[in-house]
Amino acid sequence: MELRVPCVRNAILLKQAAAMVVRFTSLRQLPLSLTGTSISSNRHYRSMPTHGIGRYKYLLPKEIQRKRKEKLQMKQLKMGTDTEYGVLNIQVTGHDMTILEHYSQYIHRLCNQLKINVEESYAMPTKSTEISQLQEKGTKMNVEAVILTHERIVQVSGLSSTLLPVVVEVLQTNQPEGVHLCIKEHTEADFHSRFKARPELEGLIAQIN
Repeated sequence: MELRVPCVRNAILLKQAAAMVVRFTSLRQLPLSLTGTSISSNRHYRSMPTHGIGRYKYLLPKEIQRKRKEKLQMKQLKMGTDTEYGVLNIQVTGHDMTILEHYSQYIHRLCNQLKINVEESYAMPTKSTEISQLQEKGTKMNVEAVILTHERIVQVSGLSSTLLPVVVEVLQTNQPEGVHLCIKEHTEADFHSRFKARPELEGLIAQIN
């Protein structure tokens, strides 16, 4: 009996060792396909989309549905009084867009510091001017250069009559070279000049009406 017990134990240990060897060899013989330097295995999650990983819906703010942009309507013109002006357009024009943009931002910041109500600030359509030269012998015109004129407008309202001269003096002191400054009252024609003219569409609308 004493000899049979160690023999049985040795048989059990041999079976366990054989099973471990089989598992190890099966793991080493997994189906792998080598293409260049990439290794691909039969893992299903590799082909699944990952754009939703890490986005926890209960932590993110609710997405607001974008409404369709309505046609821009003209605001009612504010009439001035004896002590303050109505709606004024601070108009700056120039050929260098970078300088013009910085100057319009300076005007906007100045109005905010002086607590002047800024209705809106916007850019007008860029105008192009062609400079042509007539040939000495002939009637053909050669285009020498094309000059672009940029325009920015800062629209303010409720500016007092005593503060306006101070604002004009500060703006003229810091006015860069090549920039034209103009301050005038806002009119309905100024509002319509913001949009590009489409004579073909206007003709079709006139025919329908």
